[in-house]
Amino acid sequence: MADVLAVVEGVKGSPRSVAREVVAVARKLARGLGGGVAVAMPGGAPERRARVGLGEAGADRVIALGPTGVNGVAAALAGVAGRFGAVVFAATGPGRDLAPRVAAKLARPLATDVTEAEVDGAEVVATRPVFAGKALARVRIKGAPALLSIRPNVFAAPRSESPGADLPVEELAAPETETRYRVVGFEASRGAALDVSEAAIVVSGGRGMGSPDNWGILEELRDALGEAAALGASRAVVDAGWRPHSEQVGQTGKTVTPKLYFALAISGAIQHLAGMRTSGVIVAVNRDADAPIFGVADYGIVGDVFEVVPRLSAEVRRLRGE
Repeated sequence: MADVLAVVEGVKGSPRSVAREVVAVARKLARGLGGGVAVAMPGGAPERRARVGLGEAGADRVIALGPTGVNGVAAALAGVAGRFGAVVFAATGPGRDLAPRVAAKLARPLATDVTEAEVDGAEVVATRPVFAGKALARVRIKGAPALLSIRPNVFAAPRSESPGADLPVEELAAPETETRYRVVGFEASRGAALDVSEAAIVVSGGRGMGSPDNWGILEELRDALGEAAALGASRAVVDAGWRPHSEQVGQTGKTVTPKLYFALAISGAIQHLAGMRTSGVIVAVNRDADAPIFGVADYGIVGDVFEVVPRLSAEVRRLRGE
């Protein structure tokens, strides 16, 4: 029997949306290992409402890590990891920063960007994309603890049918460690736009949009689709300075798995496909009928985005009764 540790990210005592997925994966592994699920949240104990929500997602208890730098958190996690059969992180920006540090301290392998995880016998088996998403590798993690980071927006995070209860909290001080930098504060993005990696709908534009001045038609479609939609962009667009890096979708940007993905004036280079090909439904609009994006699209429109997208926006608003 072995417990599983879910490392979740939070802001001011409230876990991010990916936390439920991390806990869900930890719960699945815990069933196979015959143990329970503990949640570790850097920055202090989550507020009571958040603890109840984590309990509904499958957690049994909370380990609160004191507010300190990433090196201190990594040291604290490495210190307690021996209690667990597996440790699950999110493959987000903070997760990609923290998980390798813990793995290095433990001298243990780390399976990253995992899209499926299970227990076979007493060992964790993880599935992860390789070769820019063109193939999937099944990795058997021998020994304990098994370390893995999961791709966001891939795993279902069901709620418990029974009301959640407040979880017991174990306080764990994270040691102060030497670092070459320090966090001096946090500043929200202008407009507090929905993060592309957490959106249910993504409207992405490519170099075929011509210039940053034409992004207004994509914003109109995003607004027509509602609050669940966010803007994305290809690497070429970001490199040209048209859009911020926070919107970049692709191998060197963010991996997204929305329910609906619009690839507008995007040719479909393998670098971009690696970040969005696992989306639920993909709609592509491109003037080139031979564009690679049509090879992964569920619906493809060969046409000019400046003619097609405004009509899409108008039709969406009509169907929503606006």
